[in-house]
Amino acid sequence: MNISNISESSNDKITTLDTLPPNHKGTIMCVHGAGAFKKRILGMGIVGGTEIETVRSAPLGDPVEYRLKGYCLSLRKSEAKLIEISNVTEVK
Repeated sequence: MNISNISESSNDKITTLDTLPPNHKGTIMCVHGAGAFKKRILGMGIVGGTEIETVRSAPLGDPVEYRLKGYCLSLRKSEAKLIEISNVTEVK
């Protein structure tokens, strides 16, 4: 899926955080996973209803930097796949 398709058709579609391109934002719907991973992610403020924005990715694509609640956070793509988002829009 290219960037134009995401910004035009995904406002109500649920997808995962790893598919969010740079300069786009979405709303976190839920976090999958269990144990220490889920506890760590929730402790960092990645909870349902939070708006999250992709800032940039590393030169080889992993990890990816996200902005939420006034701070930046880097996650591996494997971790971002466990976070569902919706309401994807382009940041202007």
